[in-house]
Amino acid sequence: MLIFLIIGLLLGALTIIFALQNITTITVAFLNWQFEGSLALILLLAVGVGIIISTLLSLPDVIKKSFQISTLKKHNEKLKDSLIEKSVEVETEKTKLATNNAYLDDLENRSKV
Repeated sequence: MLIFLIIGLLLGALTIIFALQNITTITVAFLNWQFEGSLALILLLAVGVGIIISTLLSLPDVIKKSFQISTLKKHNEKLKDSLIEKSVEVETEKTKLATNNAYLDDLENRSKV
């Protein structure tokens, strides 16, 4: 967590240095609109718009993976429940087997006497 804070502070410091070194006023035209501002501001706005666009483009994949994870967790819970049921069945059968073996041993002992 601390490393992310340090990286964030370094990036913030670099951004401030960048903004202070690029104070030249420029005009940007887009369709019928014209924007005037410092070079640093325009570049940072462009980067911000790029980040927003890339986030929006990756959103469907994130949602899809979220649904897949949810489905797999539900399936995992069903498998755990099934495993518990099978374990109970195995223990029941072991008890039956032990009872049958004890009964057979008793019959063998009676026949020898």
